[in-house]
Amino acid sequence: MPSAKLIADSGSTKAEWCLMVGQKKQLVFTQGISPYFLNTEQITKLLLTELKPTVGKVRVEEVYYYGTGCSNPANVRIVKKAIQNVFGSIHTEVTHDLMGAARALCGNKKGVACILGTGSNSCYYNGKRIIKNSPGLGYVLGDEGSGAYLGKKVIQYYLYKTFDTDLNERFDARYKTNSVEILENVYKKPLPNRYLASFALFLSENRGHYMVENIIEDGLNDFFFQHICKYRESWTLPVSFIGGVAYHFKDVLEELCKSYELELGRVLQNPMEGLIRYHSNNVSAKPGKN
Repeated sequence: MPSAKLIADSGSTKAEWCLMVGQKKQLVFTQGISPYFLNTEQITKLLLTELKPTVGKVRVEEVYYYGTGCSNPANVRIVKKAIQNVFGSIHTEVTHDLMGAARALCGNKKGVACILGTGSNSCYYNGKRIIKNSPGLGYVLGDEGSGAYLGKKVIQYYLYKTFDTDLNERFDARYKTNSVEILENVYKKPLPNRYLASFALFLSENRGHYMVENIIEDGLNDFFFQHICKYRESWTLPVSFIGGVAYHFKDVLEELCKSYELELGRVLQNPMEGLIRYHSNNVSAKPGKN
């Protein structure tokens, strides 16, 4: 029976798993896992239903799980127990998405790692541990450079009638919404950060218009100023980025790095590619142990 490693990158709505058996890799997608909303029993059931059948008779010896809510030690215990309920008392590492980003982007080297997705975050990583963290303040007060931050700017331009006629018509054709519906979604419905982030797509679809370029550049510059500039290591080490916003606006990141005299490192759309590389190059010191 072959043995394997499992790597997981989980948000609250979707989780991506990679089953590594030697040089072979198989990607599996399941429901997302948030230990704030699911207990050990529920996570165990989810894994048995959606993940275990794909793994089949492969003997999993190591699991490396990076997920939302896993900076909280109590949540780490919930997820770890569920994994070991399914796969036994194997080597199981459960940690948060920022560590996943740092390992995916920097591997075993020092660097500044940044997340620019629905939300934003950043850290200085010394090749083993996160040493400094400049966290966002959430989508209401912060999350500079994130999809929610950029999407909020799009809505502001639209509702304040700042867009020119051309952009206004493009927005109406794309979203078919109005101020009442927008405000209802932002202030009364659940997950307003994701709703706001959905409007960042308007920016990627309308590149070249000066107003669109200004929103993108200003929003990403706010992230550089409020976060990247807080690390003195930014001027001596590569600054790398992960997330949909980073991936789609890589050209703007390149220009901002030039203007701040920073070295741009890796830019990845999601962590899995980098995590596979990291765990292919790193062997667990005690495989088979907790």
